[in-house]
Formats: sequence, C-alpha cells, structure tokens
Amino acid sequence: MDTRVPPVPMDPATAAKFRRRRQDPQDLEGLVARVLSRAHYVLPDPPAAVDARLSALLPHDGVDRLSRLPDVLLANIVSRIPIKEAARTAALSRHWRGVWRSAPLVLVDSQILPQGTEVTRADARRITSAVSGVFAAHPGPFRCVHLTSSCMEEFHGLLTRWLQILAVKGIQELVLVNRPWPLDIVLPATFLGMTTLTRLYLGLLKFPDTAGVPRTTCFPNLRELGLCTLLMESKDLDFMLDRSPVLETLCIQGNLSNLRLRLVSQSIRCVQFINSSCQEIAVVHAPCLERLIHSGGWTRDGVCTKTKVKIGHAPKLHLFGYLVAGNHVLEVDNAVIKAETKASPSTMVPSVRILALEFGCGVPNDVKMIPAILRCFPNVETLHIMSRGKDQSSGKLNLKFWNECGTIECIRSRIKMLVLDGYRGDRSELAFLKFFLGSALVLKKVAIVWANNVFSSMEELNSKIEPLRSMKKASADCKTLVTGRKNPDGGNISSFRRASDFSLGDPFSNF
Repeated sequence: MDTRVPPVPMDPATAAKFRRRRQDPQDLEGLVARVLSRAHYVLPDPPAAVDARLSALLPHDGVDRLSRLPDVLLANIVSRIPIKEAARTAALSRHWRGVWRSAPLVLVDSQILPQGTEVTRADARRITSAVSGVFAAHPGPFRCVHLTSSCMEEFHGLLTRWLQILAVKGIQELVLVNRPWPLDIVLPATFLGMTTLTRLYLGLLKFPDTAGVPRTTCFPNLRELGLCTLLMESKDLDFMLDRSPVLETLCIQGNLSNLRLRLVSQSIRCVQFINSSCQEIAVVHAPCLERLIHSGGWTRDGVCTKTKVKIGHAPKLHLFGYLVAGNHVLEVDNAVIKAETKASPSTMVPSVRILALEFGCGVPNDVKMIPAILRCFPNVETLHIMSRGKDQSSGKLNLKFWNECGTIECIRSRIKMLVLDGYRGDRSELAFLKFFLGSALVLKKVAIVWANNVFSSMEELNSKIEPLRSMKKASADCKTLVTGRKNPDGGNISSFRRASDFSLGDPFSNF
C-alpha cells in the first residue's frame, strides 16, 4: 500500500511565523510530509477496502437474492466497503434502510473523498463535517474508525466531543493522526474513557497530562498500541503500559523525546521501536515477550543516541535486534557486556533463536564487541548482520584477527543460517565471512545481500564473491545465495505489521 503523504499546506499565520524565523515554509511542509509518510507506513490497513463497491447483476428472473441474505451477513458486507458506499445502501430498498445503521460502524475518513485526491485544507474541513454527520447518524457500536485526514487544529472542541461519542458507542479500533498544522495539538483526555478499545494508534499529537487521573482508569481490552511521532515523556509511556493489562503488541515510531521504557507486563509479546530516540529499553519482567525489535534511531540534531538495552526476565524472548555496535549498550541480568566480558550463565540469553546485529566489519570499535555479544546468545540459529560503514581497519581486521578471538559456540555448533545485508565486498567483510564459513559446522545457508549502488556490474559483484565460493567450508552442506533487497530503501525492518505478524517466522528477512 502506498503511504506517501503529499505536503500539507500551512495556514498563512503559521507560514508567516516560520518566515520570521528565516525558515522556508515549503521546505518544512515537505519535511512534515515525509514524517507523515513514515507514520502512515506503520498504521494498520483499514478493514474497508478503498476500491470496494457493492454491486450485483440481476439474474434472468429479476429476483433480488442478495437482499434475501441474513441481516448479519448483509451487515458484514456493508462494513467492508467505503463509508459513502455503505451509507448509500439505504437507497437500494426498504429492506436495506436499516442495514447500515445496524452494522458495526467502519469509518475511514480518507475514503470520503475520491481515491487519489490531494487533501487541501478546504477538503479537510469538508471531511471533518462529514465525519460529524456520520457520528450523529449511526447509533453504534463503532467497530473501527480511522481519522487521518480531518482538520483538527480549528476544531479542538469538536475532537473532544468526537472522542466522547466514540467512548459511548463502544469504539474497538481507533487510528487518530493529526493533520498538521500545528504539530503540538494536545490529545483530549477524553480518550482515557475508551474502555472498549482493542487497537489504538495515535500520531502527531501531544500526550495529555495524566496527573490526577483516577487510578481506576484503564484500557482493559487494549491488545495493540501504536504511538507515532507523539510528543510524550517516559511517564506517559509508563502510564499506558500500566493501564493496559492485556496489551500484546507495542510500537513506538518516530519519537524524539529520548524515552526510557521500563517493561513490566504479564501479557506483552512484541515490542518495536522504529526510528525513535531511546535512552533505555529495560525488559524487567516480561514472561510472554517473544520479539524485541529496535530499528533506526536519531535525536533532533540527526545524531544517533546511545541506547542501553537491559534484558532481565524474558524467558520466551525468541527474536532480538537490531543491536547496533557503537550505539547500543547491552546489559544482561545487571551485567554490562564489554569486549572483555567472559561468558557465564548470568550473561547469557539462551532463549533467543533469531538475532540481528548491525556493525561495520571494518570499524575496529564495532568489531571488538561482536565476539562478546555473540557469546551472550549461545542458542542462536539464524543470524542477521547489517554491514555498515567503510573499511577503516587498514587491513588489521583480517582473518587472523577473527581466528584469535577464539571459539564462539553459537557459530561453531548452532547457527544454521547467516544473512549479511549491505555487502560491499570490502576486505574486512570477506575476512569475517571466511572466518564464519570456516568455523560454522552446522551452517545450511548463507545469504549475501548486496548493498544498493555499490557494484557497477554483476561481473564486479561476482569477483567479490568468488573467494567465498572457492574456499573450504566447515559445513559441506552449506549453500550460498547472492541476491538484492526486496525493499530497496534499506534492510532495517520498519514495518510494524511484519514485526507483529507471528505467522512470519523471521520478519528481518529482506531478500
């Protein structure tokens, strides 16, 4: 699905304010469009398909058999088509008049305008008016509401009333993304009354002040939570986790507030940070956690922040990454992992089977940490490596360097699949791969995914691979695959849908 969002025009007053600051409004509009596009990429697909239409050809005898279907089935059909088409079904016949009102409401405001329309400020106001009309006309319950195209900055009081209506009418799934400008609209605290929510995504809003909120306030049915480019503090994140007793999946995307996550949850299964600045991710007590994913990260000045990743009680943690050498500090059971750390039961996470690392094979400060990190995960069966940076080793990170690191047990006897993404053919990458292939006794497959815009021809690429094909491997059964990326934008996982889809055994795969 194409999630690219065109630039959203500023109102004249906001544009004048930025000009006084010597900032170009058009440049800022383009920047915010890119931010919105990344946020929309994370959002779940709406249940009503944008191109769905309710139509049928009359049979030769002219009998309307569609209307003879049970009302429950008709209501299900109506809930799967865009809101304008669903409301029009009342004109089909007397029997159809009550179907839309009796069907659980599915409203996607971006489907109110014709497909492909660029939403102007005037269009956004018309969408806002149409949404209010739908909310007033439909008695509920509300199954799913996506509000991503409405004009909110001029109707903050209306947004408060909308959320009150959604709470009263039993909203189950809500996607609410502010359409700027401005960027700091405070989310009305009335959203705290939505006790029927099972899925909630919030974007480009400011989290409300929760001081004084009754201790009984909670989201007893919330299982999926997405927070996209939200202005919030660590205490706000703690509030949501503490008040969501059955939460299973959590996604935080585009946050620049340098959050600290303290994960204490009996129910959560998947946590993902996407392009977010985090000071600390502490898994304190998460007996059901299976996936912990951190892909990308930056601060306001564009420099990646140091993130401490602490793994405590997580006995089911099966998939972990990307752990970025130089940017992440790993702590296992209160022990900070350093290059000189000796492996012991207290520094190991034996449950992890899929591990993803990001480091420069030719960056000394990165490489010196890798043996110690790998020894923390003795039972890894699939290892993903995102290769980054140019070779800075001056030939020092060669095969001799890796052989002197000693035995790494997971490489020798556990890893069955190795994926190296971003391959450039540097000497240091070749040295690491030669060490790996010469040590891994049970390795079945190696996938080498070449970097974009590096090799001018397949002949050049093959010349960088040939030394690996001709070498003697520790595993005679090992097969080598050389391929490009499915996602040309990069290898890091940036789709929450992939990360939280447990039918996908390995969401890191990008080839």
